[in-house]
Amino acid sequence: MIDEMTKRELNTTLSRQLSVKIQINHAERIHGGDINETFLLDTSEGRWFLKMNDARKYPGMFERELSGLEELRAAGVIAVPKPFCYGTAGNRAFLLLEYLEKGSAAPDFWESFAASMVRLHEHTRPYFGLNDANYIGSIKQYNTPYTNWAVFYAFNRLMPLAKMAFDSYRIDRPVMQQLESLCRRLPQLFPEEPPALLHGDLWSGNFLVGSNGKAVIFDPAVYFGHREMDLAMTRLFGGFDTRFYYTYQAIRPLEPGWQQRLGLCQLYPLLVHLNLFGGNYFNDVKDVLQQYN
Repeated sequence: MIDEMTKRELNTTLSRQLSVKIQINHAERIHGGDINETFLLDTSEGRWFLKMNDARKYPGMFERELSGLEELRAAGVIAVPKPFCYGTAGNRAFLLLEYLEKGSAAPDFWESFAASMVRLHEHTRPYFGLNDANYIGSIKQYNTPYTNWAVFYAFNRLMPLAKMAFDSYRIDRPVMQQLESLCRRLPQLFPEEPPALLHGDLWSGNFLVGSNGKAVIFDPAVYFGHREMDLAMTRLFGGFDTRFYYTYQAIRPLEPGWQQRLGLCQLYPLLVHLNLFGGNYFNDVKDVLQQYN
């Protein structure tokens, strides 16, 4: 919950950042995942969505999230909650966002969602990566720019998380060696494509149906990467409706062999979950590696 002292600090900080006097009348705790506390704020200036966490544990997280949301919004192809400001209140960091009402899915919801993702992926840059590191979940995500996707994926995605898992005894030496071997062969496994603007963490928990019946995406881990990464992520943890994939493929077909690369692209989020939660994700990582070794 938000105690009275934190609420007073939030009133002061939000008023200063938004240049209008803010009075929080009520803060209702709502579901928000494993890392953050989330609240629906009823204020003197309307309803907002607030995320909070321990500022000492996750330095810069909300600053990077705000930047990622602005990057997605600037593309102008899919609904994204508007971020207003970030800051600290006591030892807690916060991010203030537009509050979006949920709706019922339009008949063409999945087709429209897929078409929007195609348009998002058409936004490009000369390099893979981003200007700064950000987060995926509570894990730092490195975005050092490279012009080659295979090099980027090895050095910014797989190997940092493999080292983290090895150092925490979540993977053993044979698995680490398999990951190193796979990274050396990535140039032969991925087809060349231009860098695509990615949501970066696109699973069923990171979108909702907006009041207009269309998709709204949030909680991104934005970077410019291979577009198969977003598509592979959607197929983890239940997957999207088949209409989404048919429509995407009809508009902008993936390169041949994309089905065989699903596990390769899912290896990164699986390593994220292995580092966060351990358990059966070790077997999932081993299963993927066995496909390519």
